Amino acid sequence: MKTGSFNTIQIDALREVSNIGAGHAATALSDMTGQKVLINVPVIAVDDLATIFKKTAGPDQPVVGVLIGLTGDINGRTLLLFAEGEAFRFCESLLRRPTGSVSGLSDIERSALNETSNILTCAYMNALADLLGMMVVPSTPELLYDTAEAVLRQVGARTAPGGEIVVSIKNEFTFIDQGLKLLGYFLLLPDADSLQSIFRSMHLG
Repeated sequence: MKTGSFNTIQIDALREVSNIGAGHAATALSDMTGQKVLINVPVIAVDDLATIFKKTAGPDQPVVGVLIGLTGDINGRTLLLFAEGEAFRFCESLLRRPTGSVSGLSDIERSALNETSNILTCAYMNALADLLGMMVVPSTPELLYDTAEAVLRQVGARTAPGGEIVVSIKNEFTFIDQGLKLLGYFLLLPDADSLQSIFRSMHLG
């Protein structure tokens, strides 16, 4: 399926599911951190993997991604993607550390990012599964930290043929107590058959 083959009704359906997922994810992140976290109404785009990465960082700039496999009625992967600086600030906010105190990713920061990715994946995929009556099982998170070009290669190598088209959910995370807004991308990379199944179940295929 090519990016241009998605119609407005299909995009609107994905946006509605994402809005529901974002609400659940914001509540879970607030519970996890003990502070009020909001996620804006997500911006949905459907594009190829390389284009999404270009929106995040230049090819030689570091990015942080957390990759989670999906099995069940939907097969593929999800990827939570941040530019390096946004990932550092995100960890500071999650862990209530001073601004500028995180300049690398220790086990604690990695664990926080993995848990956040788990929360987002479960929230978004549960919303989709509830709507479609499907079962989706996420795998253990895998954190990728390298240049955008290197991470793109790693993700591409794990993507099934025909699954290069990405549903990109642009999330703005707002940490109310700190008055801080951070940008991250949540990417859904279903294989080609799963993507068609999603739209058939929505009666949009």
